[in-house]
Amino acid sequence: MTDKARSIGLILFCQVAAMTLWFSATAAAVALVADGTLSGQQAGLLTGAVQLGFVVGTLLSALTGMADRFDPRRLFAASAIGGAAANALLLVTGFDGAATVVLRFVTGMTLAGVYPVGMKMAAGWTQKGMGLMIGVLVGALTLGSSLPHLFNAVVGLDWRTTIVISSLCAASAAGAILFSGLGPHLRRAARFRFSEARRALLQKPVLLANAGYLGHMWELYAMWAWIGVFLEWALTRAGSPLAAQSGLVTFAVIATGAIGCVVAGVLADRFGRTTVTMAAMAVSGTCALLIGLTPALGAGVVIAVALIWGISVIADSAQFSASVAELSEPELVGTMLTLQTSMGFLLTFIIIQSMPLIVAACGWAFAFAALAIGPWLGVLAMGRLRRLPEALRLANGRR
Repeated sequence: MTDKARSIGLILFCQVAAMTLWFSATAAAVALVADGTLSGQQAGLLTGAVQLGFVVGTLLSALTGMADRFDPRRLFAASAIGGAAANALLLVTGFDGAATVVLRFVTGMTLAGVYPVGMKMAAGWTQKGMGLMIGVLVGALTLGSSLPHLFNAVVGLDWRTTIVISSLCAASAAGAILFSGLGPHLRRAARFRFSEARRALLQKPVLLANAGYLGHMWELYAMWAWIGVFLEWALTRAGSPLAAQSGLVTFAVIATGAIGCVVAGVLADRFGRTTVTMAAMAVSGTCALLIGLTPALGAGVVIAVALIWGISVIADSAQFSASVAELSEPELVGTMLTLQTSMGFLLTFIIIQSMPLIVAACGWAFAFAALAIGPWLGVLAMGRLRRLPEALRLANGRR
């Protein structure tokens, strides 16, 4: 096995293993809400705490340039072991106290040293196939984010078991990542000045790529957070017995996004980043607009549209990261990716928390239509990027 293949395999494993810290609490909270130990409001607060912690962590990383100044393996390892410790402390505090919110916030902060850093490490190993490389990485994370729905629908693990397993996974990732190599295209900054990062962030091509990413993120996590509740409503309204198995349907809808990530990565490297992102957002935006009307057409239509949405809503995600990596200076890639994810997850926090208000005002038939705003604005942003001469830096000249 070559050093490249071994290192990429390790990065993929470690990224998914460490990010179970985010996914595990979702599984545990769902189980606790089901048995009445935790209220829906408390579960939402815990989810929001992780997101805000991640935003704060990524901002601190960007302000200090950590992702570009230090050995990314050591930064990843330190972050993963810190997150594992914070997660394990939930076994002491439980899930129903103020300390739990603090621990979830801290866990979110540590993951700022995992997700964007792992993407930077993956990007360092390739230039020609960057879309596929990051697509596989995001696809694996997509599959990981779907597993809580499967576990709760089929296995119903005790929340303590879930926490122990996720902490051990993160700890193993902290150790394993140190054995990965650094790719030939990875650059570390000899010095870091935030003014240089700010100037790079404000360049028009990077601004447009990030605008497309924000349009995508406006839709993605709100869809993932609420699609399970919607499917239970929609399948019940369609008179389908599958309403009792909505958890399994939700798993399938989210998990199929992993296929979309890989396929989009192949297509983007061959036909261009803007081409694929615009197509994916056009499809997902249309699904968001129409899915609330599908119960009247039957359960088959509900599930078919949901599956198409599940594939398209995440398919373009990796391509925005690849675009920013290709448009940025090599020694600033880590900081640019960190800033991108920071802005994106701050936006997701806002829209996820807004969804109950939208549902109360419009009902499920029209609530998801509000999510269509993001991808359609994203299509406009990527269309403008496509017309710039700098777009030739994407996918080796394939816009």
